[in-house]
Amino acid sequence: MRKLNILVSLMTNENDYQLEQANSAEEAGKKLGVGCKILFAGNDAITQSTQILKAIQAPEEERPDAVVMDIGMPNLNGIEACYQIIQSNPSVAVVMLSMHTDESYVLRALKAGARAYLLKDSAQADLVRAIRSAAEGKSFFSPAVGKVLLEDYVRKLRRTGAEDSYDLLTPREREILQLVAEGKSNKDVANLLNLSVYTVETHRSNIMGKLNLRSVPELILYAVRKGIIS
Repeated sequence: MRKLNILVSLMTNENDYQLEQANSAEEAGKKLGVGCKILFAGNDAITQSTQILKAIQAPEEERPDAVVMDIGMPNLNGIEACYQIIQSNPSVAVVMLSMHTDESYVLRALKAGARAYLLKDSAQADLVRAIRSAAEGKSFFSPAVGKVLLEDYVRKLRRTGAEDSYDLLTPREREILQLVAEGKSNKDVANLLNLSVYTVETHRSNIMGKLNLRSVPELILYAVRKGIIS
């Protein structure tokens, strides 16, 4: 398992990982329970935001592989900071920490480019899994987020009288749905399934149409609701 260069930036008065008590990168790493190099961003939220953006623009060998950040930072909020990070360096894996389980927050984070969305009261083991998954290009969500999204989705179906269109998908489309939701590109899916990129694109288009989805973030949320990915 390769070592990761991780930048941590949290609202220090309300996080559950006690990073405000860390006086060094090594100590922050121990508190996170991650066997990685941790670049601890300090205690001031505004300074943290500035340091994140500067870190992303640093020489390639100094850039973090992953950024663990708070969705609720002042001035430059986490959603906007995430968007700027991804625009500057799309390869950086952003793990968003939040107290919100609302679908709107999760969708905004995904649209900004976050790969993982974790509640602040999550177990430290989930944080480690989220960082590892995001760094590998995969999605990760707190189990509680998936549960809330599923419950909201079922209530919506009952209220509107609509039917879940998942049964309309062919076995191949279900397979591609999962791979795309896990973060695979069209080329990756094509290689894994021994298909042409054009064929994968056609399947993706059919999936989006059948499920009435308009974007990959919406597709990921759908997959979380259905328990296709965690």
